[in-house]
Amino acid sequence: MLNIRPASPSDLPALREVFDAAKAIMRADGNASQWAGAYPDEGVLLRDIAGGRGHVLLAEDGSVAGYFAMIPSPEPTYSYIEDGAWLDDTLPYLVIHRIASRPEVHGVFASVIACAAARCPNLRIDTHRDNRIMQHNLLKHGFSYCGIIYLADGAQRLAYQRLTRPDQNNNQ
Repeated sequence: MLNIRPASPSDLPALREVFDAAKAIMRADGNASQWAGAYPDEGVLLRDIAGGRGHVLLAEDGSVAGYFAMIPSPEPTYSYIEDGAWLDDTLPYLVIHRIASRPEVHGVFASVIACAAARCPNLRIDTHRDNRIMQHNLLKHGFSYCGIIYLADGAQRLAYQRLTRPDQNNNQ
């Protein structure tokens, strides 16, 4: 597992490199429209950081290898889901957004999920229809496809949830 710590404003230059690398990976895999332009820009990241939601993953040498945000429920765009349903729509949940990493660093997704699951057994995430890498990782790590949600701008995203109940084996 990679070490994780809260992100700070001093991480912004390294985070720009991380997001540029992640965008290059997505573009090479055919995901041309997710995170278009400067998104996530400095304002988005600074809001994550100020709210205590932004986290960095550290490589063995201590450099910033990745980023993600963990946001407690409710997520407004998750109030309506089409062509499916959440596994549970009553319990509090933790949303994972903006997972990005440098391509040479491995274990990022597993580290993010382990960190989030240690804080909340009910995790939700959404991703672009063309983000095949993320969809593969979600299914590999025990998430279930739940349906389609819509962002504030009307864009569709595929919605996933992983709910670990106390009576379930937690070896996912």
